[in-house]
Amino acid sequence: MLLINRNFKIALLLSAFFLNQHTYFAQSGTLELLPGSELLGYDVKTGAHRLIGTVNFVYQGNTMYCDSAHYFEKKKAVKAYGNVQITKDDVNLYCDSLYYDGKNKKAKLWGHVRARDMEYKITTDSLDYDAKKGRGTYRNKGKIESITSNESITSQFGYFYPESKDFFFKGNVKYRNGDLTMSTDTLQFTYSKQLSTFFGPTTIKKGKTIMFCEKGWYNVKTEEGSLIENAYLIEESKTIKGDTLLYQPKKGLSIAKGHVYFEDTIEKSKLYGNYGEISDFEHSTLLTGNSRIVKIQKNDTIYVSADTIFSQNDTLDQPLFYNAYHNVMVYNSAMQAVSDSLHFADSIQKMELFGSPIIWSKNTELKADTMHVYLADSVIKNVHMYHNAFAIMELDSGEFYNQVNGNIMEALFRDGEIYETIVDGNAQTIFYPEETVKTDSNTIIKRMGMNALISNDIKIFLDSGEVTKLIYNTEPEGIFYPMEELNADVQFIEGFSWNEALRPRKLSFSIP
Repeated sequence: MLLINRNFKIALLLSAFFLNQHTYFAQSGTLELLPGSELLGYDVKTGAHRLIGTVNFVYQGNTMYCDSAHYFEKKKAVKAYGNVQITKDDVNLYCDSLYYDGKNKKAKLWGHVRARDMEYKITTDSLDYDAKKGRGTYRNKGKIESITSNESITSQFGYFYPESKDFFFKGNVKYRNGDLTMSTDTLQFTYSKQLSTFFGPTTIKKGKTIMFCEKGWYNVKTEEGSLIENAYLIEESKTIKGDTLLYQPKKGLSIAKGHVYFEDTIEKSKLYGNYGEISDFEHSTLLTGNSRIVKIQKNDTIYVSADTIFSQNDTLDQPLFYNAYHNVMVYNSAMQAVSDSLHFADSIQKMELFGSPIIWSKNTELKADTMHVYLADSVIKNVHMYHNAFAIMELDSGEFYNQVNGNIMEALFRDGEIYETIVDGNAQTIFYPEETVKTDSNTIIKRMGMNALISNDIKIFLDSGEVTKLIYNTEPEGIFYPMEELNADVQFIEGFSWNEALRPRKLSFSIP
């Protein structure tokens, strides 16, 4: 992601004409006419020598050509007019007119100013140089371009310090080199550090990659850079945003800080956080600080939030899995969950929850030490629960709860509801069977009582949270309580809790 050509040879051409006062405009020397020049006259009052014809002279070590010139011997000044040319070694400078003040070490060039060597050329409307300050300036558009390639930079205003080799460009600055372009308001380049710094809104395009920021820097030698304020990068299907984006392309690493946002439109995923690291070499993404991930599925979208999220792709950049750590919350329209950590295998649509996980779906709450959730396009197909597993179905707006508890449990879902539960080991159930009472005018469904059963294993069939059938491999032990004999001591399996207050009701994330 280059911002400036590594050697920045274009800018160095500017220093070739005015390197210091001992080159083009030296402190000593007199004007020497060369063959072809004519000395027209001398003005005693102004002390000006007027030169006409094919003016050709050497002054202070510089060969100059022009149509006419005035030479002020006492002031050590030269005015040159018409087809002005200055040559030295492989460098040529052209303009319509020129004024050089030898005492103050200042030069001004006007009209179609052009400078070139064997590799680069500069064009502008006018150019000033102050040798004492060591600064050259153009104020009315300038262009630097390569003769051998399509590398170029243009700006409204530019100034440079040949001694320190610092360069500044301002006003509609545009850089191009092959498929790399950059547009900015202000650009500074420090040659000694190979560091380019830009101020104001900046857009960079490199092949299919687009970058933007309000300010930033880029080191053309190390290829490391930073985009600051409202920064973003778009690379084909991927977008990265942040308050600050740091790039280390040789390490294949991008670091984002503050309001981090990462999106992959092909994989239909979005990630958020306060800090992010994206590794091209490792094909991974790490987010910390209020981290969130959005997985867009065919029929629904899964939202996950956690303190930390880690995403891993394969070598073809296809998603393998993502992990979420601490204060995990999961939400979609059919399922909600909380846990301490989460592992989601993207290819097989398997979600593993650890650390006191709880899952809700419609009127059902599932709990266990560990849970494995199998999905089909974000819809729960079945849940495996390990150690101290609970399935609780709310009945009659929280007045009663059907309950299933055991060591290992599998819950099968259809349309977001449990229709079958299989318990293996220390199975316990509490459920409230119904009966239908018909009268002359209507049909009334009423609770018959409460069944409390214990068995080694149980298979339970349900409909809308109501138990419709039970199958036992070993004869269960149990007791039936009529409704009028119910009390709180018998209505709940040991360890029962209904955690509706913890249930995520909405997790919708917007782009920072």
